[in-house]
Amino acid sequence: PCVVGEWSHWSGCAEQCQPDLRIRRRYVQQEPKNGGEPCPALEEKAGCLEYLTYQGEDCGHEHVPAFITTSEYGKERKRRAASSLWPSDKEAAGYCVEFKTESLSHHCALENRPYARWMQYLREGHTVCVACQPPAMSTDTHRCSGDGHNADGGKILHWEAVGNSQCQGTWKKIRQLEHCSCPLVHSFIFT
Repeated sequence: PCVVGEWSHWSGCAEQCQPDLRIRRRYVQQEPKNGGEPCPALEEKAGCLEYLTYQGEDCGHEHVPAFITTSEYGKERKRRAASSLWPSDKEAAGYCVEFKTESLSHHCALENRPYARWMQYLREGHTVCVACQPPAMSTDTHRCSGDGHNADGGKILHWEAVGNSQCQGTWKKIRQLEHCSCPLVHSFIFT
């Protein structure tokens, strides 16, 4: 069978203060012979974000991931809103952000717990709608964390599914709208 060495240490983030990739590798020590077991993956990639510049200054906090959950949860949230700090006239003060999914971990497709099945519908290349509503919306800025407010369309942003931190990925912001209009399976809310 194929024999491979140990994984190298993870490389550092290629760039400071913005989401990027880090890599680790291992090398073949013995090629498979006579129909022996083939070699496993020799490279792994993972997202990373450095919060300090090379000079030690704090940065990168605007790149916290967007934490999302199914839009169904938003309906439950509205029922509880009667007792919230938000006046009811501000209840409609939310907005919607459309993103195009770029990548996602395979853990999303493996999710089969009843309350988390919505993660199975995440797909690369699809347009998704994410609503920003109270109480996820900051009372100061009237924005949701991770909404890509200052991001242009080419910037890669990170998201993570609430309830399964291994279901995560990247997307690019398409536009901000007043109301979401995606199919239910592609509709989410910031949390």
